[in-house]
Amino acid sequence: MNRIAEELLSIGAVFLRPEKPFTWASGIKSPVYCDNRLILSFPETRAVIEKALAENIKRHFPECQIVMGTSTAGIAHAALAGYILDLPAGYVRSSAKDHGRTNIIEGKTEAGDKAVVVEDLISTAGSAVETAESLRNAGIQVLGIASIFTYGMKKADERLREHELKNVSLCDLDTLAEVAAEKGYIAEEDIAGLMRFRDCPEDETWMKGAEDE
Repeated sequence: MNRIAEELLSIGAVFLRPEKPFTWASGIKSPVYCDNRLILSFPETRAVIEKALAENIKRHFPECQIVMGTSTAGIAHAALAGYILDLPAGYVRSSAKDHGRTNIIEGKTEAGDKAVVVEDLISTAGSAVETAESLRNAGIQVLGIASIFTYGMKKADERLREHELKNVSLCDLDTLAEVAAEKGYIAEEDIAGLMRFRDCPEDETWMKGAEDE
């Protein structure tokens, strides 16, 4: 996980700013912002991460027959991991098309296929769960989720358990925070606030330390 954390930090795919929080679409103030789409723009980092993603799928889901990306950020990663594994790939739309064949699942699939969902980021796990349920509704067996980064939030863990989904991530916020402090991206004392945010994002008391400085 440390190597992946270093790569994500070095290209700014995961950016920590506890002293000046980001505001998510939900209105939640966050000390961390993740944009794993940036991985695609850095060939060396991309090679490291896609290889690790493919290895995780092979190790944890050896029966996988097809990799299916979430829309839209997971699509490219599913395609690249599928290429490395020599497996078919596809993706699941957030909603069915309103024209043509009105597909929600893109790519050749058949009932009974064993699939792994590829997700770039797990925050509340909403998109990963919706993708898995769309596949299940089509008769496809979902073995689990392979993701690049997870915040490790309780809400996500609960949601994944509720839908009987195993998630395997290349990196999590705990590891990233430790590596970030070690490499000088944040101060050592910022880690506690990051962990409070992870445990309860809605509780903004994690910002108290940053405001006091």
